[in-house]
Amino acid sequence: MNITPLVWGVTILITVAFFVYEFFAHVRKPHEPTIAESARWSVFYISLALLFGVGIGVVSGWTYGGEYFAGYLTEKALSIDNLFVFLIVMTGFAVPKIYQQKVLMIGIVIALIMRGVFIALGAALIESGAWVFYLFGALLLALAYRQAFSHGESDPTDSWFVRSVRRVLPVTDEYHGDKLTVKKNGKRWVTPMLLTIVAIGFIDLVFAFDSIPAIYGLTSEAYIVFTANAFALMGLRQLYFLVGGLLERLVYLAQGLAVILAFIGVKLVLHAMHVNEVPFINGGEPILWAPEIPIWFSLMFIGLTIAVATAASLLKTRANGRRSGAPIASSADGAHEEVSMRD
Repeated sequence: MNITPLVWGVTILITVAFFVYEFFAHVRKPHEPTIAESARWSVFYISLALLFGVGIGVVSGWTYGGEYFAGYLTEKALSIDNLFVFLIVMTGFAVPKIYQQKVLMIGIVIALIMRGVFIALGAALIESGAWVFYLFGALLLALAYRQAFSHGESDPTDSWFVRSVRRVLPVTDEYHGDKLTVKKNGKRWVTPMLLTIVAIGFIDLVFAFDSIPAIYGLTSEAYIVFTANAFALMGLRQLYFLVGGLLERLVYLAQGLAVILAFIGVKLVLHAMHVNEVPFINGGEPILWAPEIPIWFSLMFIGLTIAVATAASLLKTRANGRRSGAPIASSADGAHEEVSMRD
């Protein structure tokens, strides 16, 4: 793809404009979005993302269009996993529902900034040689193993990072509206709202390690990586309120994501072998028998994996609900004590 600085500039400006509009139109005044409002905006952002992918296919060719759609699906799935942890954090810090939009908005903006940094670093690494594909592939295989077999006993609200912040900053016991700091007895205190945002920012950094190597396994175009990430994060705030209860029912989401990460990891290693330049592997010569997995197969595999993981999760929770005779949770206010952090 031949993306000029002008196209990059316009794309970034439009992305920023969307988030600015979101803040002033929906987030600035604290309120809990209705299901109808969340559904409308979720459909709008998903439709916009799909139309953008069609545009890439028409303008730049369907190879790039396929890379975008595969990247968007992967990033959307990883973002939903991120959303699950946001739910745990806000439950752990008991964030009032009317202020959750603000926390989500700030968290999503932090996530986009973090991913932007990692996108630039990833592009620079790829330019340095094919060896980086071995590195990314090994990282994704390790992340896939962790995603599949980690039982996630750790609590993101009681991580070493959050405990360190508490030791450094004086934190009030109660919320003061949506304020981040308050002054009490002549001393400046931070509120649990700021602590929640700090926790989510740290989680965004951790998730960037999964996200960016995964999409660079599907495309080497930094523009596609950025736009797929931006569209995956747009509408995530509305999706949180729309499917808050459904998140708790996606019991096989972690395993589905592990399969996707492992697949992309294998794809990266095979690509690294096919274009090998590492001196101590095959004498620095490409390993031509290593197949290149086509993007259409990647797109189908990712889509099918997400569909199977979702269907299996819903069947499992429905069966469990029937056996126990208990109603299946339908809102984000359900029992969270059984929920544990996936990472």
